[in-house]
Amino acid sequence: MTQQESKDNPDTETAMLLEQYKLYVQMADKISDRRADANRFFISLLTGLLALLSIAIQFRGAAALQQAVLLIVGVVGVLLCYTWYITIRSYRQLNSGKFKVVHEVEKRLPFAFYDVEWDCLGRGENPKLYTPLTHVEQYIPILFGILYVLLLVGGVYLLITR
Repeated sequence: MTQQESKDNPDTETAMLLEQYKLYVQMADKISDRRADANRFFISLLTGLLALLSIAIQFRGAAALQQAVLLIVGVVGVLLCYTWYITIRSYRQLNSGKFKVVHEVEKRLPFAFYDVEWDCLGRGENPKLYTPLTHVEQYIPILFGILYVLLLVGGVYLLITR
């Protein structure tokens, strides 16, 4: 069916729009799934680095090895935390764009579920009604980052004092 034919028949146009809407909402859900996978990936890497550090600390008499591992873990950890933070921000921006499109499409549908839901949640501006997940999850890489900066500072301190 051509675009002109669908415009000539409003029911067909609405049905096509609804199908596109369904696909687009599914794509938005997949972005959220990918974001959760990215969070699991970074948490696994960062806790793995801490495990590596704890193993290195157990080697008695290997101060140079411990110091090197502390510095390396600190640098890699800080870089991973920064990358994770940027990744979360990117997913937040992507989801915001997708839901702007969803809201535009909903203007042409009989009922705007997401727009009404967003209104009920105060459009994310009232934390008593709703705190957007990305606002909360962006603090996790910052907290991990502080830990890794402290490890890095500790490693530099050991390097300077030895």
